[in-house]
Amino acid sequence: MFGNDVDFLLSLHRTHAAELRAEAAAERLARALPRPAGRGWLGRRRHAGRTGDARR
Repeated sequence: MFGNDVDFLLSLHRTHAAELRAEAAAERLARALPRPAGRGWLGRRRHAGRTGDARR
């Protein structure tokens, strides 16, 4: 039904290869950036819960 159009297959391969390279670059960039610290609203540290909270 469909013929093997060499130019189409080559452009499809190049497009897919470019997408894979862009995805790999994005993952490398994400690994290179420092992760945000465990801080919440206005830079305060998040506490799982204090011992005095249960009494209130």
